[in-house]
Amino acid sequence: MTQCTQQHVELKEEIRAKALELGFDQVGFAPPKPPPHHEKLPQWLAQEGAGDMAWLANNQARRMDPNTLMQGLACILVVGVNYQPVEDLEQQLGQVDEGYISAYARGRDYHELMKKKLKALGRWLQERLGGEHEGRVFVDTAPVLERPMAALSGVGWQGKNTMLVSRQFGCWMFLGEFFLSLPLLPDRVEQDHCGSCNRCQVACPTGALERPYWLLAPDCLAYWSIETDLPIPHAMRRAMGNRIYGCDDCVRVCPFNRFGEPTQQSHYQTPEHRQHLKLVDLVALDDAQFRQLFRQSPVKRSGVMRLQRNVAVALGNWRSEEAVEPLIRLLGHAHPIVRGHAVWGLGEHKKTPSAMAALSVFAEQETDHYVCEELARLNLAQ
Repeated sequence: MTQCTQQHVELKEEIRAKALELGFDQVGFAPPKPPPHHEKLPQWLAQEGAGDMAWLANNQARRMDPNTLMQGLACILVVGVNYQPVEDLEQQLGQVDEGYISAYARGRDYHELMKKKLKALGRWLQERLGGEHEGRVFVDTAPVLERPMAALSGVGWQGKNTMLVSRQFGCWMFLGEFFLSLPLLPDRVEQDHCGSCNRCQVACPTGALERPYWLLAPDCLAYWSIETDLPIPHAMRRAMGNRIYGCDDCVRVCPFNRFGEPTQQSHYQTPEHRQHLKLVDLVALDDAQFRQLFRQSPVKRSGVMRLQRNVAVALGNWRSEEAVEPLIRLLGHAHPIVRGHAVWGLGEHKKTPSAMAALSVFAEQETDHYVCEELARLNLAQ
C-alpha cells in the first residue's frame, strides 16, 4: 500500500467520524458507478410505475449514472439519519377523528436540515484539505437513485418494500449524498437480508407492492395523498382510512425496525402543536393558517388543497355523525376537487338525514363537471 493510499484510508475514516459527529447516524462510501438495478428504471417507467410524476422520466441517463452529475467524480459519500417515530403508528391509525401524517413528515423538513449538515461537512473538509477538492451535496434534490446508491455504499440494502433497510435502524432512514473528487475506497456492500419475509407486501392496504422490490405509485396511498392534485380513485378511498399525508404500513412492519430506537433528534420528532390533528379543525384552515401550522414541515409542499381533499376522504371514513357538518362545510370549498371528495364523504354517511339533505340542495347549484360526476354516482334521485 502506497503512502498516498494510506493517507486516503485515514482521511476516509476522519470524514466518517466527522459526519457522525455532525449528527448523521450512518455513513457509507460508494464507488462512482451506476447503482444496482439502475437498468430497471426504464422498465418501471414504461409500466407507468411513476403515475403522474412525469419528472421521474426526465434525465434518465443522468439518473442512472452519477458520473453525469459531476465531472471528476471519484467517490460518493452517503449519509443516513434515523427518524424512527416515538408514537405507536398502528394505534394512531385507529384514532379516526384525527389525521394521520406519515412519520417522515412529522418533524422539520429533512431536506433543509440534512443539506445544512452536509454543507458543514464540506466546509470542514475544505479546511482539512486546504481547498484541494471538489464536491456536490444532494438531499432528494437531483436525479440520483438514492436508495440503490445507498445500498452500493454499504449503509443497508434496498428491501422488498423498495425502502433502504439498515440492520441498525430498520427502514426509518433519511438519505443524503456528498459527491466527492477524492479517490476514497468504497465500503463493502451489505447483502440483502429480506429472505422469505413478505410482511411489507402483506401489510400494503392497496397491493401497491405488485411483487418484491417493485412498487407501483398509482396503487400507493402515499402517492395519491402527497404527489398529485388528481381525484383519488374511488377504489382507494376507503383504504385511506384517516391517512391525510402518506402511509407507513410497508415501512412500520419491517422486522428490522426492532433493532433501532426512536430518534433522539428533536428536529425529527412531532412538535406538540401537531401531535393531535383533529379532522374538524383541518377543515377550517385557510392557506395562511395551513402554512403556519405546517411551517418547516414537508407537508407544506403539498398545499392546503391536497390536504383538505384528503381530509374529506378521512371524514367519509369516520363513521360518526360528527363528520357530517365539516363535510357540509367543504361543499363550499373554492376548489372543485375538494368539493367532489366532500360529496363522496357525505355519500358514505347516507344514513344521516342531514348529509343527504345537504347534498340534495348542493346538487341543484353545482355546475363543475367533475363534481357533478361525483354527485351522479350517488343517485340522489333514488
